[in-house]
Amino acid sequence: MTQDLLPVTRIPRTGLPAHAVVVGDPARAAAVAALLDGAEEVSYHREYRVFSGSWKGVPVVVASHGVGAPGAILLFQELADAGVRTFLRFGTAGAMKPGIGDGDLVVAEAAVRDDGVTHQLLPPEYPAVSAPEAVLALQRAAREAGAPHHRGVVWTRAAFQPGLLPLFSYEGAGLAAIEMELSALLVTASLRGLVAGGVLVIDGANADELVDEQATGGYDPHREIVAAGVERGAVVSLEALRLLAEAEARGAQA
Repeated sequence: MTQDLLPVTRIPRTGLPAHAVVVGDPARAAAVAALLDGAEEVSYHREYRVFSGSWKGVPVVVASHGVGAPGAILLFQELADAGVRTFLRFGTAGAMKPGIGDGDLVVAEAAVRDDGVTHQLLPPEYPAVSAPEAVLALQRAAREAGAPHHRGVVWTRAAFQPGLLPLFSYEGAGLAAIEMELSALLVTASLRGLVAGGVLVIDGANADELVDEQATGGYDPHREIVAAGVERGAVVSLEALRLLAEAEARGAQA
């Protein structure tokens, strides 16, 4: 019955696991879900493709949110409505400073809220911060997987391509990477008392410069080095969810 499904994503109102990995690409959601035991496709409506299964005994959701924060935040909100309480965004990003290479992982400590949607929901001074336990779980999972990784603040920006308007530059501000959806997740989680964080695979240099083919050789996120990073990042995301779930279980028993 349609009343048992949420209106935008068409996911069930109840019955989903409490821990989720969210990604942009529906095909990536399927690839991550293929790592799970007993994976099943729950729904596929618009850009929102949702799977459930288990990772090392922990029930998890894997879901896609598409490109851009305005659409992604709808998935985050409806997953939370359906009972998800822990979110890890696993995506790709452009490096913002030297020393962060293609295929490396960036564990986000916080995000600049230039996402195009959250400023319509609450004042710009409100922060977009990852849960400390999510940062630590992702860092531990990356370290144990032997994945090259970094920690830092990322820039969530609505526009992928530069336009005619001058942009405020965050160069020199120490930002690690630029992507398009994370701040919307972090704000949603903070407002609703949820746990959230993010880990990003670097697929190129500073995104504002990617269209300058003469300077950068052109943007190509489909290279082997990026694919290897995505494979590592999928395992790191799922393993971090397991660590978080086990820590929650220990806390509940204490």
